[in-house]
Amino acid sequence: MTTMDLDRAWDLHPQVSVRPEPFGALLYHFGTRKLSFLKDRRLLTAVQSLADTPTARAACLASGITEAELPRYGRALAALVQSSMLVGRTS
Repeated sequence: MTTMDLDRAWDLHPQVSVRPEPFGALLYHFGTRKLSFLKDRRLLTAVQSLADTPTARAACLASGITEAELPRYGRALAALVQSSMLVGRTS
């Protein structure tokens, strides 16, 4: 599995659409045609705030995810990196 550097800046891939749902959200990648489900509202909030925060860790903490929960959420974010939903910010 791809590792997730929580202290790095990440963004949604430009070809990913996020559709909030009562259970969390659907993420659809128009390039790869992959669909991902987010079943946690805090994870959705973290993903949506990635562009506005300097690091994934900051996005998670701002979303109400505790330091103790970061390993679990980091694995969830890593799965999104592996499926090309998230990409490292280059600038």
